[in-house]
Amino acid sequence: MATGATRDDAVRMLPDSQGIPAGAKQRRVLLVAPQPFYQDRGTPIAVRQVLEALSQLGYPVDVLTYPVGAEVQIPGVRILRVANLFAIKHVPVGLSVQKILLDIPLSFALQRLLRQGNYTCVHAVEEAAFPAVLLGSRYRVPVIYDMQSSLPEQLVTRRGFRSGPLRYLANRLERLLLNRADFVISSAGLESRVHTLAPEAKVREWHFPGVMVPGTPTDGEALRHRLSISPNAPVVVYGGTFEGYQGLPELLGAIPMIRAKIPEATFVLVGAENGSGSLIRAEAARLVDAGVVRIIDRQPRHEISSYFSMADVLVSPRAHGGNLPLKIFDYLAAGRPIVATDIPTHRTVLNEDRAILVAPHSRGLADGILSLLCDPARAATLGHAARIYAEERLGWSTFVASLGELYEEVHRHAAASRT
Repeated sequence: MATGATRDDAVRMLPDSQGIPAGAKQRRVLLVAPQPFYQDRGTPIAVRQVLEALSQLGYPVDVLTYPVGAEVQIPGVRILRVANLFAIKHVPVGLSVQKILLDIPLSFALQRLLRQGNYTCVHAVEEAAFPAVLLGSRYRVPVIYDMQSSLPEQLVTRRGFRSGPLRYLANRLERLLLNRADFVISSAGLESRVHTLAPEAKVREWHFPGVMVPGTPTDGEALRHRLSISPNAPVVVYGGTFEGYQGLPELLGAIPMIRAKIPEATFVLVGAENGSGSLIRAEAARLVDAGVVRIIDRQPRHEISSYFSMADVLVSPRAHGGNLPLKIFDYLAAGRPIVATDIPTHRTVLNEDRAILVAPHSRGLADGILSLLCDPARAATLGHAARIYAEERLGWSTFVASLGELYEEVHRHAAASRT
């Protein structure tokens, strides 16, 4: 769309080839996702799971999102993309200039859609909740704040946002948002923060399903061959973003300690994207040159099971952050032994029965990984327990039922507010 388009032209509607269930218009949901949708990374993966669950529950959904991302077909779901006035092709994880530029037309498009009066609720992800709560109040539409992460926690990792006054302002804005939203559904680990900032907020925590199809031993063997890893070498795998809070420098620091006892141990780090792994590549250059570390760019989600099936240990070295990374749900479903840092976020779904929890530094990670590589029986027991937990507590049907309960509550609230 050319620059100079009117505000009413700010959304490009794609055809709804799936159709809308008869009589369901009054229950149409507007989900606002300020991310590139769809991409195989954290929040977009979570959003896709929510959409697939809402589709299964029979809710028609409009998704207002960025003009960046792959098209997906989900029954009853329409993708509405804002205009790409600046020809943006990539939106990095976290705060960025690209995000700010796209959030402006996203907010205008949100107002336009709510003005039409066709929605029974707004499901607003991350920062989209700010305009959503303001406009929701104006148009009398309840708002679910999908708190995938704490915005002040995100900002404090960025240069220029670490000063006391800015942190204070960010916390005040988050408190305001939590109090203004009709419902809050937060990532696992953030519920206590919500209660601290907004004791009266109606809040639930996400527990996303581990729905990844497990890889087979043959998949792992083929991947080892492709990566030139010896069939007998123990392999430690990390899967996720390469952002600073993920703790990858501490993991790299643990490698010499592990190799001192198990010289053939090999490490595969999966998830570098558009230069995001440059710092880690530089820090790990000698280990990469020596064949000890493989740094792999972000892979399609359907390929990740092969990496997990190859792993003798899956590791999450995350140093801080209140929200549980989605990879932990996939780690559990993979049925491989897990080493994770012993921080409150990880403990929302991990404990000593299904993972090794260690101090968040290199020595702790080294000791935890070695304890599993040196004790295959214990590793197998923990991996089995992880898979059983995922099957019993994190199944798809459980996730759909939980989301259905939330939406029934939202619609009861909406009906009551209209009487």
